[in-house]
Parts: sequence; structure tokens; C-alpha cells
Amino acid sequence: MLGIKKLYILIIKQFALLFVGTFFISLFVLMMQFVWQYVDQLIGKGLTLDILAQFFTYMALMMVPQALPLAILLSSLIAFGNLGESSELTAIKAAGISLMQTLRPLAIIVTCIALLSFYFQNNVGPRSKKKIGQLLISMKQKSPELEIPEGIFYDGIPNCNIYVQKKDLKSGMLYGIMIYRMTDSYEDAAIVLADSGMLQSTAEKKHLVLTLYSGEWFENMRNSELGGAAQVPYRRETFWNKRIVIDFDGDFNLADAEVFGQNAQAKSLNQIRADIDSLNVTYDSIGRAYFKEAKLYTFNINGITKADSLRALAAARSKQFNFDSLYQHLPPDKQRQAVNQALSKVNQHMSELDFKSMTTSDGDLYLRQHKLEALNKFVLSLSCIIFFFIGAPLGAIIRKGGLGIPIIASIVVFIIFYILDNTGYRMAKIGAWNIWFGKGMATAILAPTAAFITYKANNDSAVFNLDSYITLGMRILGMRRKRSVMGKEVIINDPNYASDVARLERISEEVTQYSHEHNLKSPPNIIKVFFKYQPDHEIERISEELEEVIEDLSNTRDRIILGLLGQYPVVSEKAHTRPFEHRWLNSLAAILVPVGAFLYIRMWTFRLRLLKDLRTIKNTNRKVTARIKEKGLADTPSDTLLI
Repeated sequence: MLGIKKLYILIIKQFALLFVGTFFISLFVLMMQFVWQYVDQLIGKGLTLDILAQFFTYMALMMVPQALPLAILLSSLIAFGNLGESSELTAIKAAGISLMQTLRPLAIIVTCIALLSFYFQNNVGPRSKKKIGQLLISMKQKSPELEIPEGIFYDGIPNCNIYVQKKDLKSGMLYGIMIYRMTDSYEDAAIVLADSGMLQSTAEKKHLVLTLYSGEWFENMRNSELGGAAQVPYRRETFWNKRIVIDFDGDFNLADAEVFGQNAQAKSLNQIRADIDSLNVTYDSIGRAYFKEAKLYTFNINGITKADSLRALAAARSKQFNFDSLYQHLPPDKQRQAVNQALSKVNQHMSELDFKSMTTSDGDLYLRQHKLEALNKFVLSLSCIIFFFIGAPLGAIIRKGGLGIPIIASIVVFIIFYILDNTGYRMAKIGAWNIWFGKGMATAILAPTAAFITYKANNDSAVFNLDSYITLGMRILGMRRKRSVMGKEVIINDPNYASDVARLERISEEVTQYSHEHNLKSPPNIIKVFFKYQPDHEIERISEELEEVIEDLSNTRDRIILGLLGQYPVVSEKAHTRPFEHRWLNSLAAILVPVGAFLYIRMWTFRLRLLKDLRTIKNTNRKVTARIKEKGLADTPSDTLLI
């Protein structure tokens, strides 16, 4: 017991050192990926070091849950790869300690790390996400003269919407400027067009100075003397040089954090649950209100009540009114008027439904985002445990340490997880897949994979033995290797040709008799195949005796006989009788109709192939015996060496 404790300490030390290193490497890689998305908002803004420190600190805290699974995968793979490469893992197993016992202390540590990941996602992560969003918006509002893009409208300046056709980054000149000045009222809105201009901040960073060249100013004017009862249509001004001063605080000021409070990623699990209940109540009430409006619209068109509609319908049924005939008796102008009114009402109703569908669709999307984020907290924590039971057994199987093969294997596993998780998340977010299916798809696929790799590693199975998988695939598809008989350079005992000829002639008679009795061309009996299986020992005996003859004749020096021996097929002794060894598997295959149909057709194919093999054996026996008799080998003593 003391030795096992020392072993646990050794393994924990190796894993802990690797985990710390790989964690910071993984965190750095994920942070750089995040930084590249917002690098344009960080460069050239004149941000102080404390603001940048806050940004990177919150970013690191937000990326911790994503870095933990990758660090666990890589560190466990390297740790057990090192143990396997230095034969320490072999010594541990030789001491009677199984792989599962070796994994036990690390499994406990990884479970604690998974709980730590959940804590970060539920408490630290939402706050960091809110702070990151707050900093990004604040950075975007700082120095807007550097932020204005080309070819699209920019609304980062208060009460203005500015469009720039082209921008010169070296001189700061803006070309093809269009400005919409927006106020609370459309009555005094203004449009400014200019050939070029420049936007700069004042020294105290409290105002923006917009200098425009060669343009026009259009503005609606309100006549204040008449109290707004009359309006001058607009005021137009042409200018060659005009300077506009805009109030704008260019210093770094944090935006209101409450703006990001509605983001599902910025909420804890309790907040998400409470908000889901509130959203369900809200959108259920909206749905009931829309349904009530639809009923009122159906029975209250043009002032007709529900009772009036029912009475009119009953009257129409009693008098056998035909609305088509009534329409045909109307004058053409009345028909056209009726059709136009009907189309107008339908289009109006469709527009209202489209507008209402936007509200309900947004509500469904909002609910799905909250449910996905709640499920993501559990899935990402569970992935820490899954990645450990993939990395550690995989390292024990590969038995390669260092940063070569382990990094490649880790990247492959993580890419598979990322593709499955990201695909499922996006499909569940748009409502194409169920939330549980989309978000749990990666876990549902990798968890059995982890269990399989752990099982194989614990039983010292050759998971990465390519030949075993090729052999299994060939067996499933009914493929087989061709027999190859090579001549021997040194022969101790010559074949007993006389005995071999007699045995081959007897095998030919038995093959002919077997073919007549079993009628291999006919389809197999379904009842006997799946429910009342009886073994076929005759083919097993014939195949065993034939292999003995081939083994004896392989000692010959005659090249023609060696070539003929290569023509013998490798006989499948059991594939033509039943699909599986166990009777319950055969019965289960029969119940599963598609599987049973495939296996039945496969077995019929093996019966036909066996018939062909028996004919080949018979013909090859005839050729071999003829060659032996032709050379007189059957009359030569077996202990005489032929030259």
C-alpha cells in the first residue's frame, strides 16, 4: 500500500508540472485567437496600460474554462506517454497494478478541475464577459476619427450617421462624405454632402472638429414665429470650407454595464433559469394576445361580429348560396373592386403576421440562447473528464512522450470536438436541431470513444494495430488473402507423396459427396440459420485435412507442384452456416430486419463461394496428383533427396 502511495505521488507530480505548463500555453493560444478579432479596436486608440491590463485579465478569466480541457488532454497524454516510453508503465503493470488503479488519483484531481471549471463558468466567466463587452464598447467610442470605416454608415458619433466613400490613413482625409444629422424630430433634420473633409479631436478630448470642403448643406427649417404652424420647406447652403464642432467626450469612459446584462453568456445558472421562466411567461402572454387578435380579426372584418358571421353562414347554407355564382353576376368593375379589396385585406393581414413573427422569432432565439448557455456550463465541465480518459489511455497505448506525437494527437481530438460542438451549437441556435442534441452531440460521440480507448488500454489491446482492423474489415466484407506457398531452401524431410496422393483422392470424393448432399446453390433455411443452428463439422474436417496435405507438399522441390499449391483457396469453415457463434446474437439479428437481411444475403454469398471453392479444390487435387504420378514421385521413398 505504501508503494502505491509513492506511485501516486510520482504520477501526480509528473501530471501537475505538465498541466501547469500546457494550461498557460493553451490559455495564451486562445487569448491570441480572441485578440485578433478585436485588434483593430486596440491599436491606435491611445489606451493606457491599466485599461489594457484590465482587458487582458478579463479575457484570461473568460478563457479559463476553454483552456482547461485542452490542457488536461495534452498533459495527460504526454505524462502517460513518457511513462510508457521509459518502460515505467510496464513495470507498474508487472507489479500487479492495473491502469485503472494508476489513473485513480488523477481522475480525482481532474474531477476537482471540472468542478473548478463549472465555478468559473457560473461565477467568474459571466462577470468577465460583461466587463469585456463594457471595455470593447468603450474602446469603440474612443477616438472615432480612427474608427470610421469605408463604404458603410457609421453611427459611433452621437446624433450623427456618417458615410465615407474613401479614407486616406496617412493624411487622415475623408473623401465622398455624406452626413445625416439626427435629432428628436424630423422637422429640423439635416443632410450634409461634401467632397472631402477631416475629423479631429480637440486637445482636451471633449469635442470633435469636422472640417468639410466643397459641399452642400440641406436642412428643414421650423418657423418659430408662427409657433410651428407653418414651415419653410428647407434651407440649402453651398460652401467651400465649413467647420462643425460636435460635443464628444474622447476620454476613455466605461459604458454602462447594464447594457450587457441581457446577454446569456453574462449570466449565472440561477439567473438563466430565472430569466427563462420570465421569458416563457412574457412570450406566452404575447402569443395568447396574438391568438386573440387573430380570432377577433377573423370574426370582426368590416364591423361584422362573430354572431353575425355565424348567422350569415347558416343562412347561406340553408338557402344554398353559391358565392361563385354571386361573384359571376357582379359587373366587371364590381368584381375587380371585390378582388382588390380581398387582396388588400389579405396583404395587410400577412404584413401584420410577418411583423408579429419577428417578435416571436426573436423570443424563440433568445430562449434558445439561454438554454444553450445553461447546458454549455455542464458540457464544458464534463469535457474535462472525457478528455482525461482519452488522453491518459491514449498516451499509455502510444507510449511516446515529448511534444511530437502527443501534440498531434491532442490537436486532432480537440479539432474533432470543436467541429462537433460548434456545429451542434449553431444548428441548435437557429432551431434546426434540438438543444439537447445539438449541444450534447460532441459529448455523446467522445464519451463512448473515451470508454473504448480506456478499455483497450486497460486490457493491453492493440488499438492502433492496422493489420487487425484490415483483417476485421476483410472478414465483414467477405474478402480473404490469396494463399502463397514459397519454396524452402533447406528441406529436412521430403513429402510422403504416396500418402498425399491417396488423401487428395479421398478429399475429392468427399467434396463431391458434400456438394450433392447440401445443395449449396439453394438459399439457406432462415429458421435453421437464426434459430436452430447446427454446426457443420464436415467442412471443418475436410479443410483441416487439406491443410495438412498442403503443409506436407510444401516441402517439395518441384516448382510446378508449389505453384499448384498456391491455387488452393482458404476455405471459410463457418461463415456459410450462421452469422454469429452465440445463438442469442443470431436471434437478435433476425429481429433487427435490416441487419438480418444483410447477414442472410451475406451467408448465401458464402454458400455460393464455398461451392466454387470445392470445385477449385477438386480440380487442383486432380492436377497435383497427375503431376506427382507423371514424375513418379509417389514411387520414390520419402527419405530420398531429389536433385
